[in-house]
Amino acid sequence: MPTFHFELVSPEKLAFSGEVDQVDAPGAEGEFGVLAGHAPFISTLKPGVLVIHTGGQRARFVVSGGFAEVNPQGMTVLADMASPPDDVDPAAIAQAVQDTIEDIEDAKDEATRDRLRRKLEQLKGLQSVLAA
Repeated sequence: MPTFHFELVSPEKLAFSGEVDQVDAPGAEGEFGVLAGHAPFISTLKPGVLVIHTGGQRARFVVSGGFAEVNPQGMTVLADMASPPDDVDPAAIAQAVQDTIEDIEDAKDEATRDRLRRKLEQLKGLQSVLAA
């Protein structure tokens, strides 16, 4: 099977870089898979599980959103957060949800409330992914 170069990048680290057979990603408009030679495109991501297929093995990463770009050189995902499922603490996500709800209530202006509401939606999406 032909391979292509893939990079998964989060603000904290380069989570993955290498040649892969396939990547399945949680696109905002629906799940999508990428193989070598895929047409170029850009997509936003929703919270979900990104699966990297390499040599019959699968690596799974929980992502909280971000962007995916496919081009002739390969695929790059810029994720807001990317971690193996075992590294994600559901209690920490629940606390972040509660803190964000409180921050929304305390916000002084609508722009801040809108930003926090998007963050809350993302966190709740993560909770549902982890509960599945």
